[in-house]
Amino acid sequence: MRENPVKTKLAAAGTAFGSMVFEFFTPGMPRLLKNAGAEYALYCMEHTGASYETMKPQFALCRALGVVPLVRVPGTEYDFIARALDCGALGIMVPLVDTAEQAKFIVASTRYPSAGGRRGAAFGFAHDDYEGGDVVEKMQLIHDRTLVIAMIETKLGLENVDAIAAVPGVDVLWLGHFDMSNFLGIPGQFAHPMFQDAIKKIVGAAKKHGKAAGYMAASAALGKEYLGHGFRMLATGTDQGMLQEATRAMLEGMQK
Repeated sequence: MRENPVKTKLAAAGTAFGSMVFEFFTPGMPRLLKNAGAEYALYCMEHTGASYETMKPQFALCRALGVVPLVRVPGTEYDFIARALDCGALGIMVPLVDTAEQAKFIVASTRYPSAGGRRGAAFGFAHDDYEGGDVVEKMQLIHDRTLVIAMIETKLGLENVDAIAAVPGVDVLWLGHFDMSNFLGIPGQFAHPMFQDAIKKIVGAAKKHGKAAGYMAASAALGKEYLGHGFRMLATGTDQGMLQEATRAMLEGMQK
């Protein structure tokens, strides 16, 4: 069974770089990301309408390339989380995490009863690479490798961020920047003092509890800025936005 080098790297206080995928769930996407140097692919089901049938081939394609497949599920429900993992994701991102109680439920949905969780067991499927072997050993490896990312993107989540970060099994606090600005009443004002204070609070909670802070950067300059803030899990995005910008730049260049 596969391990999760991104989780291992983050747990050792390292920094991991990857890309979020929103639109182009094509067979070549994992290879393109691998060639570009991405350590992980973080697929979005929340805003895209993508199904598990769409996700499962993407996870399988990542498997052979050494790209870590992660997925943002649509919500905090058990079915969303457990099904994504059974389909072969090595980690989940959950939106709109507001309380430590929610975070505990999310973690429990990724763990089997032997680790105090509630995940249903099935072996010889995509998540264990259809392999045989000792199921107790498999469950321990799955617990060790599964990355849990809690999105902090509401005012309530920000108020409870320290308690969320303290939950065992939560690995990353991910700043949902647009939603956070919306819930703070300052839509899109990322330089606003309230938003900057939110950044400090999230990074501070992550550092205090030995977790990583995550962020999706729309440019290299933003990525460097947030690395400077103390974020250690960075993703590029969005795929459709990058294609538009590259196409626009080329077309405008040809017309000058």
